[in-house]
Amino acid sequence: MKLTVKPLKQKDAGRGLAAVDRDSMDELALENGDYVVIDGQGDHGRAVARVWPGYPEDDGDGVVRIDGRLRKEADVGIDDQVTVEPADIKPAGGVTVALPQNLRVRGNIAPMVRDRLNGRPVTAGQTIPISFGFGGMSTISGQQIPVKIAETEPSGTVVVSNDTEIQLSERPAEEIAPGAGEAAETGDPTPNVTYEDIGGLDGELEQVREMIELPMRHPELFQQLGIDPPKGVLLHGPPGTGKTLIAKAVANEIDAHFETISGPEIMSKYYGESEEKLREVFDEAEENAPAIVFVDELDSIAPKRGETQGDVERRVVAQLLSLMDGLEDRGDVTVIAATNRVDAIDPALRRGGRFDREIEIGVPDQDGRKEILQVHTRGMPLVEDIDLDDYAESTHGFVGADIESLAKEAAMNALRRVRPDIDLESDEIDAELLESISITEADFKRALNGIEPSALREVFVEVPDTTWADVGGLTDTKERLRETIQWPLDYPDVFSEMDLQSAKGVLLYGPPGTGKTLLAKAVANEANSNFISVKGPELLNKYVGESEKGVREVFEKARSNAPTVVFFDEIDAIAGQRGRATSDSGVGERVVSQLLTELDGIEALEDVVVVATSNRPDLIDDALLRPGRLDRHIHVPVPDADARRAILDVHTRDKPLADDVDLDVVAQRMDGFVGADVEALVREATMNATREFINSVDPADASDSVGNVRVTMAHFEAALGEVTASVDADVKENYEEIEQRFNTADTPTDDEPASGAFR
Repeated sequence: MKLTVKPLKQKDAGRGLAAVDRDSMDELALENGDYVVIDGQGDHGRAVARVWPGYPEDDGDGVVRIDGRLRKEADVGIDDQVTVEPADIKPAGGVTVALPQNLRVRGNIAPMVRDRLNGRPVTAGQTIPISFGFGGMSTISGQQIPVKIAETEPSGTVVVSNDTEIQLSERPAEEIAPGAGEAAETGDPTPNVTYEDIGGLDGELEQVREMIELPMRHPELFQQLGIDPPKGVLLHGPPGTGKTLIAKAVANEIDAHFETISGPEIMSKYYGESEEKLREVFDEAEENAPAIVFVDELDSIAPKRGETQGDVERRVVAQLLSLMDGLEDRGDVTVIAATNRVDAIDPALRRGGRFDREIEIGVPDQDGRKEILQVHTRGMPLVEDIDLDDYAESTHGFVGADIESLAKEAAMNALRRVRPDIDLESDEIDAELLESISITEADFKRALNGIEPSALREVFVEVPDTTWADVGGLTDTKERLRETIQWPLDYPDVFSEMDLQSAKGVLLYGPPGTGKTLLAKAVANEANSNFISVKGPELLNKYVGESEKGVREVFEKARSNAPTVVFFDEIDAIAGQRGRATSDSGVGERVVSQLLTELDGIEALEDVVVVATSNRPDLIDDALLRPGRLDRHIHVPVPDADARRAILDVHTRDKPLADDVDLDVVAQRMDGFVGADVEALVREATMNATREFINSVDPADASDSVGNVRVTMAHFEAALGEVTASVDADVKENYEEIEQRFNTADTPTDDEPASGAFR
């Protein structure tokens, strides 16, 4: 039967599987675990694989999904037609395996090799990467070691089973002749990077393939349409998202000649030498067409000519322009460039005929992060209880390189556990010790604590540990925050169905000490999103334009790492009423204008919520407080008796209270106390008890008898005499009037204070 080749899912790669759609399986009378021959037809190769039921989305499409190694063996590419037929593969009586020369393991490694190869069809001369759970020879697909099949009994393609006798060859793998479909010059059939080694970039990869693979493999399509094929693709996005990896994968999959240009390498102080090096690269590519020229960090050799000081850079840009779009026909040479500073590139390069398409390689979402985790952990000996979904959910802002670091650090944690048992003086490692290494949940959790997402490194704040349980009282306030911030992130389908736009921003206002910052911390934690904290005054800069640039960068980071909560503490410091400034050279007004355009400008904020706090909402510019910007105004009031009781519960949760302490009475006697006052009162009462204890015992006996200390009602009485309320009746009334004004959203009446009034 003829089927169409498609790539395998990341988690199943490297296992010698062919996922055949269910209808085709029925027609070929195949069952799960059977073996098939995949024939590339004509001069192409041939591969043997074990059948696996296809993915639900492939039903009825006539699809066979195989990984990069099997595609290489069959000498076919994605979307090619192959013949698939059932294969009668004999079980192997014995297999001789050759290990790489630099793998030094003592002891009987044969059972480990048999476990890894069990169920796999193997042929003499074939190289199969297998994992020993030890990263001595890392490849892109995890800690795997290429072993070569030296000999099989019987000859031909056989299947390794539990009864197969595995013998280790005395000759290293490098000396064994390559088999059919092997790359003779390297002895390794596995391309360095295949499409299965790239996670979370399916859409972007499809665009790159359409631009590069299609013209090189089927130029007649473009001739029929009467158009020239695309000449260049510009990949841009934050560092570590996989731009270079995509270029390598495409070059490997289409078997094209690959030339790399690294900016600093071609730069020379001698006149004309840089341009000559650039011409040589393109000449080499033309001679070996079809070819891909990959320019890494394009901004380093092609900056904007009007802004660069150096004459060399201008000439290199001009040379690159003429090479990409000159009088000479370049033939089948496609240029892929990567940069994380797309706006720094000379605009003449960014047009059709040079870089025909610009593809953004962004920070991966949750599904993308899971795919990347599957790529980097598929060669690892993970224990069964590790759920990658949990880590995909809790790694907001992580790019592919960060996730690779996470997997690597988890493996290093596992290695540190067994390191005392390793004899570092010996040249060889014990096979049993190698087999015993496994990566646990604790290894991953420890690794996660030590890695910050690189895309957020400059502005990243660790998501706080504060939960709703740590915020006493404020029930209505917490509920409104949940509706505004958590619900749109947790129930996007509901909001979409109801055609409901989530709020752009929330202003928490109220007297100092009522818990505004604490609420912002709790909501960032509960929303399970990235958290960027901006302290108002730190954005202000004496140089013209720098303050606005700071605001732009904060929102740029937030957009590229959504979902994000951007928290502005004391926003009145940077967003005061315009027209009142007398001595700040207008910087405050420009910052307000920048904030307004970021919150409600042409560029929409997707999954970004701004939380701002202030205890002087009357000073904030009115334009910032209208709907569509900071559209929810939540008053964090002075707590009543019930709320004070709840706050007392939070702060006395772990305190050793005596039986005579009545927190209800204490709460009643704290009229006007805000959350910070309650915390101060509990701290003072506990300090009273501590002081009394330390003064009454000998220092040598303190640690033995400290367990008997209790905070009594008398200590609270003394504290009530020391700590006073920080909010008086006038201040409380002022905030209630402001709340009234926000709620009515009407023009102030004669007996109401005008906007900006504060007694």
